[in-house]
Amino acid sequence: MNTRAPRTILISGAGIAGPALAFWLHRHGFAVTVVEQSATVRTGGYPIDLRGTAVEVARRMGILPRLQDLHVRTRRLVALDADGSLVASLSSQVTDGDGHQHLEVRRGDLTETLYGLVEDTVEFVFNDSIHSLDEHADGVDVVFDSGVRRPFSLVIGADGLHSRTRGLVFGPEKDFHHYLGYCFAGFTMPNFLGLSHEAMLWSSPGKGAALYAVKDSDEVHGFLNFVRPDAPLEAFRDPEAQRELVAETFAGEGWEIPRMVAAMNQADDLFFDVVSQIRMPHWSSGRVSLIGDAGYATSFLTGQGTSLALVGAYMLAHALATHSDHTAAFAAYERDTRDFVTLNQGLVTEGKATMFPATPEALAERNAMLRRLDFLPTEMVRPEHSALTLPD
Repeated sequence: MNTRAPRTILISGAGIAGPALAFWLHRHGFAVTVVEQSATVRTGGYPIDLRGTAVEVARRMGILPRLQDLHVRTRRLVALDADGSLVASLSSQVTDGDGHQHLEVRRGDLTETLYGLVEDTVEFVFNDSIHSLDEHADGVDVVFDSGVRRPFSLVIGADGLHSRTRGLVFGPEKDFHHYLGYCFAGFTMPNFLGLSHEAMLWSSPGKGAALYAVKDSDEVHGFLNFVRPDAPLEAFRDPEAQRELVAETFAGEGWEIPRMVAAMNQADDLFFDVVSQIRMPHWSSGRVSLIGDAGYATSFLTGQGTSLALVGAYMLAHALATHSDHTAAFAAYERDTRDFVTLNQGLVTEGKATMFPATPEALAERNAMLRRLDFLPTEMVRPEHSALTLPD
């Protein structure tokens, strides 16, 4: 590493992108601080996918064997029509990749694995957030919500779709937020159907539901997804409004939907959001840059959010280690990574999600496709997932 490179870097966000970036920056000789608004690293959450180039990042981090051990092996995916009748039952090869091109692990398992890599070498500040940034010629003075003021050479926003760092430096979210026409609610709920190592997917035009039993457990992941022409901004910060919107949307539906809605209303881990992407002309400004969902959220419909977080962390750290000047480093990071991001964001377009059809015609087409299959492709990897070759 060039000895003139900036030495102190603040990362906002201890999800996936933040700790991954901290790992690589520390390896390149930077002094790293990670600030996280939660009291600790967040566990739980749905299983997430790593595909293509991201699996190679995991290998270079030395965590691939661990993630292969944690790889979720679902035995069956059952697709149901609106009345609960069977559309298709697909074998275990649906998600049982071999871990060389596709991994599926519980989000909490990945965050804990990444945190374990850096907890002894990187400073973590929990229960705090960036309040303001004052950039000058030699660095950035950061004031935290706690009132503490500290200087850093650079600041990196890895704080998700609704990034505060992005808002402070680049402007309001509405300038970069592209709504894709769906809303969703995720939560854990009792495993009342006794599911084991399987997923059930229910669909009607414009609405979808899923029950996902990762292993043998008394609880399953519940998921409710629906089409809405406009983003319900009024529900962003009000959990009761979120519950009411979902309940109204699914009122009168059959199968196990009433029990799912009732469970959602009782869940203490409800996560509600719109399905959207962040598209920005630049990911960097001055001494501040963005990675992962903060700079280029792809939406869960692409299945590539985690992969882009890991790849982006590797590419940004490599650029900072290679270039002595942060401006040149940020430019290289964007130049070398943007095409990969654009390709993966292009995997889904507004109002069109293959597994969550918005119209009767699209639903009939999807069902016909599923009925033709005995199993889905084992690796579920598209060319876009491996379209970037990592520099050494």
